[in-house]
Amino acid sequence: MRHGLRRGVALAVISAAGWAVDWKTFKPQGYVSDFAGVIDSASRDRLNEYCGMVERSTGAQMALVTLPSLQDEPIEDVTNTLYRAWGVGQKGKNEGIMLLLAIGDRRSRLEVGYGLEPILPDGIAGRILREMRPALRGRNYGEAMMAAAEIIGTDIAQAKHVALTGAGLPRRMHRSLGGEIPWGVVLGCVFLLFWLLRAGGPRGYGGYGGGGFLPGLILGSMMGRSTWGSRGSGGFGGFDSGDGGFGGFGGGDSGGGGASSDW
Repeated sequence: MRHGLRRGVALAVISAAGWAVDWKTFKPQGYVSDFAGVIDSASRDRLNEYCGMVERSTGAQMALVTLPSLQDEPIEDVTNTLYRAWGVGQKGKNEGIMLLLAIGDRRSRLEVGYGLEPILPDGIAGRILREMRPALRGRNYGEAMMAAAEIIGTDIAQAKHVALTGAGLPRRMHRSLGGEIPWGVVLGCVFLLFWLLRAGGPRGYGGYGGGGFLPGLILGSMMGRSTWGSRGSGGFGGFDSGDGGFGGFGGGDSGGGGASSDW
């Protein structure tokens, strides 16, 4: 009921304004501003708590936003306007993130503040958005937001060499290390592996011959590329309801870095 009312109010404001939407009149509702009313309350509480933990541990601020519609405006312009109007990130450090979902337009944008661009360059931002697509297409908006927020928070903490003091978020998105799977290379490696095993003869199976060591090395490398390595996933720890101790954003700025996508 509450989410439906919030979405209705947002739609009314946008419709009444027609094409001339003043995005600066939208005010943050916490770390999570669900103007479209599509994130369930449990996911919203978890996200607020997690974003608060990230800010306390790293100093970086995350703003997670949903809108019913972009009203035919570019998502880059809308996100940058909201980002600057709210001042995401601490002033001077500019370590802020805004993840925006435009539900009716099926568009997404990850805006990265100046201070976090070395940690989250455009390529990484684009990959995160692409990996959100399955959850977004299934209308699992809370799940998509939690998975993306957990990746972002973990990357920032690792880059700053700090530990996130609290429980993580359930990660259901499996992160790849290198975009699309190079099937030609994979098939070539499989063929080479079987050829080496066959050429190795009896000593190729656990013996001291090269036919055992080299195929094992290739297989190990292939298996290693299918995991996340040191990027460990968070747990399913409990969260208190609320806004995670949100006290407002700090006056940060962004130059438009990040990435946009659709689903």
